[in-house]
Amino acid sequence: MEFSYMFYGFYNNTLVEDQNFSYNLPLAYLFTAVFYFAFCFICIIARSVPALLLSSLLLLLLLIDILQMCGCVQLNEMSRMPFKSLSGEFSHPDPRLFLDRLLSHRMGSAARVAVATGGSAVGNYSMIVFASWDYGCLGDKATKLKQKNIRYQLQVDLEEEQLKKKAASQTLNQKIILYSLRISMFLLANGFIIAALYGIFEATNFSQERSRQAGILGLLFEYLPSIVITAGNFVVPLLCDQIASIERYGPSTTVIIALLRSVILRLVSLVVLLLTLWRQVTCNGDISSDDCKLCQYNHKLYPCWETRVGQEMYRLTLFDLLISIAVLVLVEFPRRILVDSWSSKLAQWVGRQEFVVSSNVLGLVYSQTVVWTGALFCPLLPLISSLKFIIFFYCKKITLFYNCRPASKTFRSTTSTFFFVAVLLIGWALATAVMVYSLAEIHPSLSCGPFRFFPYMWVIVPNSFYALSKTTQEFLFFIGSQAFSIPLFLFFCVVLCYFIALCSVHGKSVALLRDQITLEGRDKQFLVKQIQALSR
Repeated sequence: MEFSYMFYGFYNNTLVEDQNFSYNLPLAYLFTAVFYFAFCFICIIARSVPALLLSSLLLLLLLIDILQMCGCVQLNEMSRMPFKSLSGEFSHPDPRLFLDRLLSHRMGSAARVAVATGGSAVGNYSMIVFASWDYGCLGDKATKLKQKNIRYQLQVDLEEEQLKKKAASQTLNQKIILYSLRISMFLLANGFIIAALYGIFEATNFSQERSRQAGILGLLFEYLPSIVITAGNFVVPLLCDQIASIERYGPSTTVIIALLRSVILRLVSLVVLLLTLWRQVTCNGDISSDDCKLCQYNHKLYPCWETRVGQEMYRLTLFDLLISIAVLVLVEFPRRILVDSWSSKLAQWVGRQEFVVSSNVLGLVYSQTVVWTGALFCPLLPLISSLKFIIFFYCKKITLFYNCRPASKTFRSTTSTFFFVAVLLIGWALATAVMVYSLAEIHPSLSCGPFRFFPYMWVIVPNSFYALSKTTQEFLFFIGSQAFSIPLFLFFCVVLCYFIALCSVHGKSVALLRDQITLEGRDKQFLVKQIQALSR
C-alpha cells in the first residue's frame, strides 16, 4: 500500500505538454490540497455564521444595558419618528426593538426572545414557553418527540437553578471543602492527561527505533503510536468524565469541562505525535547535523518522510474505526444482553451504556482533524474517511437503538454546538499550520514524490508562474496591482452600501407596518372603551 495512489511517495514529478494543453502534476497536487482546505474553511464559516451573529447581538445588548446603568445612554433620548394614535399615546424608541426586527428576518422567534430578555434564566424559560413549539410538527411521533425535547430543556433549567440556590446557601467551610475537592480533581485529571501524552511520546520514539524489524513484531512496532493514541483517547476521557461528576458543577458546566479535557487530550496528543515525527525528520531542527546535512532531512531514518506522516494519519483513522467496531461487538452488545437477562443488583447498577451526544460529536471532530492533517501526505484519506464515517454512522445507529439508554447528564445543545464549531476551527487551524510549514520549511524527500527536485514544495508555484506566457504574466500582475485592486474594492463598497441601504429601507417599512398594527390595536381598544362609556 505504501507504493500506491494512497500516499505521497507514489506520485511523480510529471509534466505533460502539448501544443494546446499542459498538465503539471506537482502543481495540481499542491492546488488540490490547498483547495480542499479552503473549501472546508468556507463550509465551517457558512455553518457557524448564525451562531456568531447571535453572540454578537447578545454582546451588543449587554453593552446597551451597561451604558444604561452607567447613565451614558437614555432610551427615551433616542430619536425616532413618533406615531400618534387616537388615544394620544406615542411609541418610544428602544434598541431592543431594532434587535428584534433584525433577528426576525434572520433567526426566528427563539433568538428574538433570547435577545429581548437578555439571555438570563428568565429569558431561557420565556424562550422555551413562548417560542420553542414547532407548529410544523405532524403526527403523534413528531409531536411527542417535540414535547420530550421541551421537557428536557425545562429539566436543564430547573437543575441549574437548584444548584445555584444550593451554592448560594453554602457556608464558608462547605465552600472551602468544595474548592479543595475541585482543585484536587483538577490536578488528578491533568495528571492523567500528561501521563497519556508522555506515553504517546515514548511510544512514538520506541516505534521509530524498532520499526525496521521484520515480521509481526515489526508491524506491531509500526502501529504502536496509533494504538497508544487511540487507547488513550478512549480510556482517559472516561476517567475525566468520572472526575467531572465528582467536582459537583452544574450539568452544562460538567459536560463542558469534560469536553474541554477530552479536546485537550485529543488535539495535544496529535500535536505530540507530529512534534515527535518533526524531531526525527529534521534532526531536532538542526539540519547541519550529520544525519541531515546531506539532504536537509534525516534520509537514513525516513527516505520518504511525507509517506511516513501520511501512514501515521491513516493508521489513526483506521484504528479509530476498529476500536468503535470492537467496542460495539465486544462491550456494548454483551453488556446489553447481560443487563436484560440478569436481574441482579449488580447488573441493574451497571445498566445499559449511556449514549452521550457531545462525546460522539467530539470524536467526529477529532477524526476530521486527523483527516485534514494527513490530506497533504495521503491524498485519498478524505475518501477513506468518508467511507469510515458512513460505517461509523450505522454502527452508532445500531448501538443507539439496541444497546443504549439516554444520558443522565443534561446539557444545553446551543452551548455545545458553538463549542464544537470552535473546536473544529482549532483543528482546521492546526492542520493548516502543519500544511503551511511542510510546504515552506521542510525540504521534500529526494527519493519520492512530485516535489523531489525542488528545495521546498511551494517553489513550484513561482516556477510555474514564470513559465507562463508574457501576456498571462502581465495580466496576473495587473490583477494583483493597486490599479486593479483599489477600483475593485471601491466597487464592492458601493455594492455593499447599496444592499445595506436596501435592507435598511425594508427594515424601516416592516417597522412602520408593525407600529401601525400595534397602534390600530390600541385604537380598537380605545374605541371599545368609548363605546362602553357611552352605553352606560
